[in-house]
Amino acid sequence: MTSELLDQALVEEATKKSGLIWVKGTGAPAARALWHVWHEGAVCLVGDGPGEQPLPGLADGGFAEVTVRSKDKGGRLVSWTASVSELPSGSAEWEAAVAELKGKRLNAPDGEAMTARWARECRVLRLTPTGSTTPLPSTNLAEAPQPTPATTRHPIPAALPRLLTGRRKRR
Repeated sequence: MTSELLDQALVEEATKKSGLIWVKGTGAPAARALWHVWHEGAVCLVGDGPGEQPLPGLADGGFAEVTVRSKDKGGRLVSWTASVSELPSGSAEWEAAVAELKGKRLNAPDGEAMTARWARECRVLRLTPTGSTTPLPSTNLAEAPQPTPATTRHPIPAALPRLLTGRRKRR
């Protein structure tokens, strides 16, 4: 009983303080970094709409593996299993979760109208801890980066390395 309470406290405090969590849904190829809020004993996420984070493999009634990193060092603190539930748009639970998410959303393209857009085009999910934490791995879990269409348009300027290292010509 005591270890369960300590695990629950660790999950809650670590998740509250971390700006990003790594979430791997059922059937997803890899874990994704997602911004979130901790609200009423669970993680709340918004996504799967235009301009919002993708939520692959996270389906209502499914499960997810959540990994929380340290805010100062970036290392893995705790991993835990969560049950996934989608909050129905307009419900009291949805309104409470969206009020918290709205305060944490950075650089929203539509400002105050974002909650209406979320209601029309996005999903709001609640990841509730199942009570079990996953033991920390003994091996390296580094993965190759996800494929992306983002590219560098031009090679870096020839003078950039000198500018970055601070070497300048004497006059």
